[in-house]
Amino acid sequence: MQLTDRFKTALDRANLIKLDHGLTLIHQYQPATPVAVVDVWIKAGSRLEPHPWLGMAHFLEHMIFKGTKQVSPRIFDQIVESNGGIANAATSYDYAHFFLTTASSYLPKTLPYLAEILLNAEIPEEEFIRERNVVLEEIRSCSDDPDWLGLQTLCESLYQRHPYGRSILGHETQLQNYSPQQMRCFHRTHYQPDNMTVVIVGDVQEKAALSLVDKNFSQFNSPEQCPSTLTEAEPPLLDIRRTQMYLPRLEQGRLLMGWIGPGVEHLKDGCGLDLLSTILAAGRSSRLVRELREQQQLVYDVESSFSLQKDSSLLTIGAWLAPQNLELVEQLIREQLEKLQINPVTEEELAKAKRLLCHDYIFSTETPNQLAGLYGYYQTIASAELCLAYPYIIKAFSALELQQIAHQYLSSERYAITVMQPC
Repeated sequence: MQLTDRFKTALDRANLIKLDHGLTLIHQYQPATPVAVVDVWIKAGSRLEPHPWLGMAHFLEHMIFKGTKQVSPRIFDQIVESNGGIANAATSYDYAHFFLTTASSYLPKTLPYLAEILLNAEIPEEEFIRERNVVLEEIRSCSDDPDWLGLQTLCESLYQRHPYGRSILGHETQLQNYSPQQMRCFHRTHYQPDNMTVVIVGDVQEKAALSLVDKNFSQFNSPEQCPSTLTEAEPPLLDIRRTQMYLPRLEQGRLLMGWIGPGVEHLKDGCGLDLLSTILAAGRSSRLVRELREQQQLVYDVESSFSLQKDSSLLTIGAWLAPQNLELVEQLIREQLEKLQINPVTEEELAKAKRLLCHDYIFSTETPNQLAGLYGYYQTIASAELCLAYPYIIKAFSALELQQIAHQYLSSERYAITVMQPC
């Protein structure tokens, strides 16, 4: 094994170690509290699913916890909980990750079980059928959530070719036809050392962390090759893509607008969109909140969100309002975007947005769990060092640069919009 890089964090120093078989270990020693966090990130999100297997990555996340030939179902949870720990997992487009928090003294007892279920998932047929019903119920539950429906509909409208437009959960009819063997194939294709990063942050010395990972993450299944996945670049929007939805039990109107931005390879442009999102709708003095909620009282609330992903980013603006105000509010949002393109933001606005985002960044590095997630996410979509560049890029932005970013990405004539009304 070879130490390939070191990078300094805001609080301490983290080491990136590449093991001989390809797995990456990121370690940071934090002796202040006797806690250890292990976060295992795998490049096995839904964007890598073959088109006939939509929802497989998320379904596999559930099945990982159903054990192996050595660890029967529910034993993993019993081991972790009996040692005072907690564990969970999540799946998105670019990754699946599994995290464990425990007292550092119990890490040698619990980490082997996490490694075992990740590397050697058995995916037994009876558990597969049982857990599929759980996933199907999750899909039905989300389908009753207007916020989930609105965002999913918006993404399907924005991403008509790229996998980012798919539902991470998959679809009921397709899930009914999946087999355990297909899932085993997906697992053995992607849960391989070259696709895996193990992050350990807490009261564990580097030598001990390296020894634990080297010992427990060594016996991988022979790789398989599941059906190929075609990832197409999404062409630029040329007009307004509009979706109208009428939902029962909806008590107010909802409006969600979205724009596609650059992927992580253009991090500076992404940071610019993050600043613009903050200027538009973060706090009472932001442009949209001040005009639409505080002054004209046209909305109950309005917010903007920015999400950085591997292939492209997503900026959304959402509002909750009376249905009769939908058309007017959309027009006023478009006018605010045009103002961003015509005139640079004020120095006061820019300074406030920089301060908010840099403070949020600092707050996101306070705990071992947050640091482990930050390192793992960036290492999975690009490289861990990029997470350290974020505050410096934010601080360096000028008003003229932000104006250029707004002109390039936030068109008032090219976007997707989902409008929901009570029926």
